Amino acid sequence: MSVSLIGLFSISFLAATLLPAQSELGLSSLIYLESAPVLVLVLVASLGNTLGSVVNWAIGRGAAAYSHARWFPVSVEKLEKATRWYHRYGRWSLLLSWVPIIGDPLTLAAGLLKERFWPFLILVALAKTGRYAVIAVITTRAI
Repeated sequence: MSVSLIGLFSISFLAATLLPAQSELGLSSLIYLESAPVLVLVLVASLGNTLGSVVNWAIGRGAAAYSHARWFPVSVEKLEKATRWYHRYGRWSLLLSWVPIIGDPLTLAAGLLKERFWPFLILVALAKTGRYAVIAVITTRAI
């Protein structure tokens, strides 16, 4: 595997966790540089980003008791907003897991609210892959 693919996977993974990172620019840059086939780049970014969301889900599953602690990585306000979304729209709200600001807390809320793993994984993977596919189309048309 090339260094560029490892880098894309890593930045995509980090971007889906609660750590600040941007993966869209990395994907667009690698498409522009033709470092790998576009489909491969989209799949690598999607895999990394989806697995990062799985980390959020797992943290949520085990961290319900700590959500009000000062060190908890999501503010109480963001977590409450994501939880309201989740209660209102259910698991289908996970299709918004790609959205900046609410997406990461939403995946954490899914874990806190004990969403089952497979429905979580399928919906998040669809959302993340869809976002990267749109970015790839926009990038390739702009070149």
